[in-house]
Amino acid sequence: MRHKKIKFEEGSGNVFADLGLKDSDELFARAQIGYCVHKVVEAKNLKQREIAAVLGISQSDVSHLMNGHYSRFTTDKLLDFLKRLDRKVTIRIGPRKAGEPFQQVSLASPKQ
Repeated sequence: MRHKKIKFEEGSGNVFADLGLKDSDELFARAQIGYCVHKVVEAKNLKQREIAAVLGISQSDVSHLMNGHYSRFTTDKLLDFLKRLDRKVTIRIGPRKAGEPFQQVSLASPKQ
């Protein structure tokens, strides 16, 4: 039995950059922040109407958030959600090494 070699291309780690989208670093950072909000909310086991009350948004926006439609929210709005969820956000500024993204998000455990 012969095995065909599968052609593949290794991604950069940022799907938005791999797709050639403008502002890919910002889109990736927003997706990472949105995912963190999602995980924190998920860990709290709240109903959508309760999430809406905590975050100060409509129930339909909660649905978008929980379905990963993070582009519907600005980075500032997602950071506000983390504040409302009693999460600490730390921003570090430092030199960029060659090949590193301009914006990077590190996520702690949502249950902390």
